Amino acid sequence: MREQSLQRAFFLGLLLLVTLAFLWLIGPFFKPIFWAVVLATLFYPTFQWWERTLGGHSVVASVTTITTIVLIVIVPLFLVGLIVATEAASVYQRLAAGELTLPMTATDLREMVPAVADFVERFGVSLKDLQAQLSNAALSVSQFLATNLVAFGQNALRGTALFFLMLYLLFFFLRDGDELLEQIIGVLPIGDARERRLFQKFAEVSRATIKGTIVIGLVQGLLGGLIFWILGIEAAALWGVVMAVLSFLPAVGAGIVWVPAATVLVATGRVWEGVVLLVFGTVIIGLADNVLRPLLVGRDTQMPDYLVLLTTLGGLAFFGLSGVVIGPIIGALFMTVWEMFGREYAHIASDSVPPAREADA
Repeated sequence: MREQSLQRAFFLGLLLLVTLAFLWLIGPFFKPIFWAVVLATLFYPTFQWWERTLGGHSVVASVTTITTIVLIVIVPLFLVGLIVATEAASVYQRLAAGELTLPMTATDLREMVPAVADFVERFGVSLKDLQAQLSNAALSVSQFLATNLVAFGQNALRGTALFFLMLYLLFFFLRDGDELLEQIIGVLPIGDARERRLFQKFAEVSRATIKGTIVIGLVQGLLGGLIFWILGIEAAALWGVVMAVLSFLPAVGAGIVWVPAATVLVATGRVWEGVVLLVFGTVIIGLADNVLRPLLVGRDTQMPDYLVLLTTLGGLAFFGLSGVVIGPIIGALFMTVWEMFGREYAHIASDSVPPAREADA
């Protein structure tokens, strides 16, 4: 008996050690693996459709599905990235050359709102210094966006390798997805029903977050860029993409861009343009977020808005842009696990006597 216990303990220790070593080994490739799993989950119905259409040829169906993903998702994102990088580089060059300045100077502010100017300077804040700092900040932001194009070029080889690694893994996840899932469920020692529930929640949140991110970002970015272009605001395409990215954050989103822009337009005498932008942002852009996000994200994830916001921010802080999806998935799995625990072990946390003990009494 003691020998069996010793063997079991040694085996479990070896299992834990080998697992940790394996996770450490594949750690640098976490993001390609994660996105391959997410894309396989998201496009698995497409794979099944291709498989039925092609007479059950899973290999050809996997290749066709990957081609579909590249054409409708990756190529458009790459083209938009090139446009934004080019426009950011142009803005940076114009700022550095002095051809482009802030739309409102310290003199303009003093003439328009003298009381505010006097109040600010009473605390030792120089409006000219503040304007210079804002100009430097704008220059730094545009420089960051422009120079990242160079950084992308320098890391192109590594990025390309990781990209093709993701596609390679995606092929196998699509082709062998059902078999892999059953193997994982058969090995994990937490109960098949719980495991299927967790995998189901992962799939639901992945689909909901991706759908919400793409649709809401696309709608708000297009609307924001369009109204900026109509109003003659500099770098409308760049600001449209910025609003699309910021739309990942519920409750704040694209308003971080269009609210200050409307304020500057009004303050610089372009009152009608400012009012139009404010109304358009509140009614149209804001309505798109308020209507689409609960339909696409909140309903499927069954998470309150504040938790979606917290997990999204946390995901961005720890995982970068991929955290927009990773964060809500972790939050949803957290809620699901505790929901399971609450159902199965509620009597442990409760002060009430379990029904069986009441009968014994």
